Amino acid sequence: MGYELGTDGPSSIVVGVDGTEPSFRAAAYALGQARRQGSRMVAVFARSTTGGMASVMDASGAARTAVLAAQDEIETLLRRAHATDAGEVDVELVIRTGDPYQVLSDVAREVRADCVVVGSSQSIGHRIAGSLAVRLVRRAHWPVTVVP
Repeated sequence: MGYELGTDGPSSIVVGVDGTEPSFRAAAYALGQARRQGSRMVAVFARSTTGGMASVMDASGAARTAVLAAQDEIETLLRRAHATDAGEVDVELVIRTGDPYQVLSDVAREVRADCVVVGSSQSIGHRIAGSLAVRLVRRAHWPVTVVP
């Protein structure tokens, strides 16, 4: 565990964005928190490397192509949103490929995040396997805010 750097309130807020409504609400929440507390916001988009179960069952590769096209569209949207003026908040966009939990954890460690903000999962499968938010809360080393 690191030492306190002598600041009051968070200096870096990491937020996971993936193109879903809950992730956009999480980004809006994190932006408001960063503005109120004079913090930097780091928005993180984790591109997946596979198409999940659909790609395993699809020999033609159409599912993987569709997933990559959707991720390209989300990345373009995020880059456009980042290019617009965020006011007095320092906003950084980080786009990496990998498991969302691992990518968010790595970025949070790198920027010495004071907290991580994510949107709640809308997937029914996450009730069985566990959502990103649950994994972050159980294993993370910083406060996690889950925005509905």
